[in-house]
Amino acid sequence: MPAKKIIEIVLDVETTGLDYTKEKMIEFAALKLENGKIKREYQTLINPQQHIRKSSMAVHGITEEMVKDAPVEEEAMPGILEFIGDYPIVAHNAIFDYSFINEAAKRTAGKPISNPMIDSQMMFKEVFPDVESCGLESLMKKFHVEFSQRHRAMADAKGLAESYPSLKKLYNKKYAWQVKQLENVEYLFERFLRIQGAVSTMQAELQDLKSIFKLYFEQGGLPITSTTGEMLIYHHKQGFNYDFSLIKDTLEEIGALEKAVKLNSNFIDRLVNGKGLDEDIKDKLRNARIEISTNKNIQVIKPDKNCK
Repeated sequence: MPAKKIIEIVLDVETTGLDYTKEKMIEFAALKLENGKIKREYQTLINPQQHIRKSSMAVHGITEEMVKDAPVEEEAMPGILEFIGDYPIVAHNAIFDYSFINEAAKRTAGKPISNPMIDSQMMFKEVFPDVESCGLESLMKKFHVEFSQRHRAMADAKGLAESYPSLKKLYNKKYAWQVKQLENVEYLFERFLRIQGAVSTMQAELQDLKSIFKLYFEQGGLPITSTTGEMLIYHHKQGFNYDFSLIKDTLEEIGALEKAVKLNSNFIDRLVNGKGLDEDIKDKLRNARIEISTNKNIQVIKPDKNCK
């Protein structure tokens, strides 16, 4: 019996900036995978008919001159939508690419896309929770995928297309193993608590040792090298606070405002859900929502020691 054909679209986009509600795509590249094998490729530059932020240009290197003769969004989107069809979309940090394509589809086709979304970055974190970086370059290195170019749409899409089948195989194996453990979940919770206790104790011990090392250096101690080559040093650096009102315009001018200033969404949520604001102000805050996300975490609630 022939194997079932599994088709997935691995893609990457480059954009004028980071905010999908205001910025636009300037390059799209995708590869069609059939059972993990590359079968077709598609790529195009796109004239966004708006300014490309310097901060974005510094990453992908695409200038306004390079896209001035490229098809505009209305001309490019039919080919893009035809290529992706209704197949699952695979991308690294998929919500970014998906959001830009979705907004462009709504503007040009009058409706959003409905493709299933597969985030290879989430899969990478799940399979290798100890990696220092979960970026595409780290993924490619993990699976020994060579890359001579980065941050152009086709180069990144190909790098992901060559890494994704191996990642998917491990992810599916881990998921199957996790499902098999569900019948043991009560016992595993007891193990979890033992490990959690041991980790907390070890963290306290490590902090205690660090305090001694800090005291050693503050009293004039010199760097120490272990028998296996690790070196213990002491360093400190100054940090500064800034008057935001004095630098806001400058940050915006150089395209660094979004990176320098991170909105505290949890604080805004507390304002919306609290009792201190008028409903009309709350409505204004609610209307500024651009996407919804869900954080899923387990929590261990300790017993009340005073209860008997």
